[in-house]
Amino acid sequence: MIKIEKRTLANGLRVIVHVDNSTPLAAVNILYNVGSKNEQADKTGFAHLFEHLMFGGSKNIPSYDAPLQMVGGDNNAWTNCDITNYYLTLPAANIETGFWLESDRMLELDFSEESLEVQRKVVIEEFKQRYLNQPYGDIPLLISPLAYKVHPYQWPTIGKDISHIENATLEDVKSFFYSHYAPNNAVLCVTGNVDPDTIFSLAEKWFGDIPSRTLASVNIPQEPTQTEERKLEVERKVPADLIHKVFHIGSRTDEDYYTVDLLSDVLSNGPSSRLIQSLVKKQQLFSEVNAYISGDHDPGLFTVTGRLLPGTTMERAEQAIQQELDQISTNLVADYELQKVKNKIESTLVFSEISFLNKAMNLASFELLSQAEDINTEVDKYQAVSAQNLRDCAQATFKSTNSSTLYYRAQK
Repeated sequence: MIKIEKRTLANGLRVIVHVDNSTPLAAVNILYNVGSKNEQADKTGFAHLFEHLMFGGSKNIPSYDAPLQMVGGDNNAWTNCDITNYYLTLPAANIETGFWLESDRMLELDFSEESLEVQRKVVIEEFKQRYLNQPYGDIPLLISPLAYKVHPYQWPTIGKDISHIENATLEDVKSFFYSHYAPNNAVLCVTGNVDPDTIFSLAEKWFGDIPSRTLASVNIPQEPTQTEERKLEVERKVPADLIHKVFHIGSRTDEDYYTVDLLSDVLSNGPSSRLIQSLVKKQQLFSEVNAYISGDHDPGLFTVTGRLLPGTTMERAEQAIQQELDQISTNLVADYELQKVKNKIESTLVFSEISFLNKAMNLASFELLSQAEDINTEVDKYQAVSAQNLRDCAQATFKSTNSSTLYYRAQK
């Protein structure tokens, strides 16, 4: 049971504290409710650009990293299609430095052409390196618009096209900042060797004066139900053919999220899982195969992907995957097999809670989705899933009309 205390400041900032006396350190995690789905179709990649810009100096602090390193701290950030998360760890005795740094960049960044140009080059280089010049790197750029036709999940976090970042103006950047980066669009979570009353006082001291802002209206179009099978075939300079199939599923807050997550684990979590046992070890069609869910805030995707061994045709590979999906859609999973993946998930969740930083990130995420207290019921929700739930979920998900398939062929 993770004990928490919560308060909301007058400007809308939600503050969560969890005391962990097993460490001399503390984590400060700020989660902003903005991701790539909040971008305009002709100006994508902005949420990810901001992940970089936020480290380029703020209104009163020219360097973010230097003062943090001087007090023994460390930091990083990540962005996805739904959220942007910034975190730092430091000795608990120096925690006010973290509040000072985070509050100043929430207040206002050092908006300058120079800062924008530096981070623009970094992001463009990352786009080229990770998505254009890496084997299989462009799969997100290909599969997203195949699966989504109206929802902004149709572009990956890096952006739809490199030109969007190349052409970003300082005014574009300022507008995005002031309509998304605000206390009333954020969750602050502090964990570690801290005193809750002190943390709430520091939150008021450093964040209380930051004005709430008028947020961009959230009018995200709902993806219509897919009614036909979609396929795309490409050829690239890669070492082996690869097949990448996706199926539409519900959102992170849907009741069947836990069922569909367990379904992906039965199929591919570990060497004894179904896809690995059947397609890699017995039939020797693939060198590797994987199944996973996106866990997005809006309805997301269930992915099955595999790299083919020489001699395996794309058609045979797809047929073999479909046979496994048909089987789990038809026959009930045995109790021992289901309990095995439940136990794995439980141990993963419990071990992840040993880290005070993980707890800070997870508590902030749960608070944004609904309430931080939900973290304490996760294991029970997984344990409540039945074999019948799995079969019903598989039948509803693994239909050809609900699928988008990428044939990623190696150039001969």
